[in-house]
Amino acid sequence: MHIPLQQQQTPYYAVIFTSKRTAADQGYGKMADTMVEMAEQQPGFLGVESYRNADGAGVTISYWRDLEHIRNWKDNPVHQLAQQQGKQQWYEHYTVKICKVEHTYSFDV
Repeated sequence: MHIPLQQQQTPYYAVIFTSKRTAADQGYGKMADTMVEMAEQQPGFLGVESYRNADGAGVTISYWRDLEHIRNWKDNPVHQLAQQQGKQQWYEHYTVKICKVEHTYSFDV
């Protein structure tokens, strides 16, 4: 079980993946679900948020304890396969940004 991000001790890291999808699914949905399930099992994984609009533009932010855990996830063989398929068929373009989260706060009604 993961501690909610609002309760995570800072600093930690955010991997921000912005993308524009191609029109066809071609197995994307299944692979996306698999990637989330696998990431949740990886050491150092803290959480994930994902949003996509009707035009295919999206943002997925995954949160990690440190840079080493991010590298380990990037090098995971199944994740590498998904990355390759993404380049070949699922994305028109994407950008990855890795940021250090120094402070976090939230508001709830």
